[in-house]
Amino acid sequence: MNEKEARIKAFTVFIKSSQSVQKLIKQDFLKKEINLNEYAVMELLYHKGDQPIQSIGKKILMGGGSITYIIDKLEKKGFLYRNPCPEDRRVMFACITEDGKQYMDTRVVEQEALINTIFDEWDDHEVEDAINLLKRIGLHAESLLK
Repeated sequence: MNEKEARIKAFTVFIKSSQSVQKLIKQDFLKKEINLNEYAVMELLYHKGDQPIQSIGKKILMGGGSITYIIDKLEKKGFLYRNPCPEDRRVMFACITEDGKQYMDTRVVEQEALINTIFDEWDDHEVEDAINLLKRIGLHAESLLK
């Protein structure tokens, strides 16, 4: 296989393996109370604390209209609540509830276990190599966007 063919194959394998991992993660979420987008919001609040709703979309790479819908759903489930900013009435914070924290205490452990299971195929050195290689290709792709 020549260099050009090897790079095309590497790209194809990268995309297919990424799709398989995403499919597994999505399948896992079908069994849970919240979907992947809701989890992204909950994980942000769980790890970073209260967040202005207007800034959540940028932090988890999602559009503003979608965030409002997700916040509404999570609020109905009792996992978060809205809290107005005392200094600026235009700003509304999303805040995780105790039920939300308890849910995430369990869910984060389950998610980490699934991720560890996926990466059981590699030893520690291979994981480190993959991180470095994927980071390099991602940064290179970013530089080509400009």
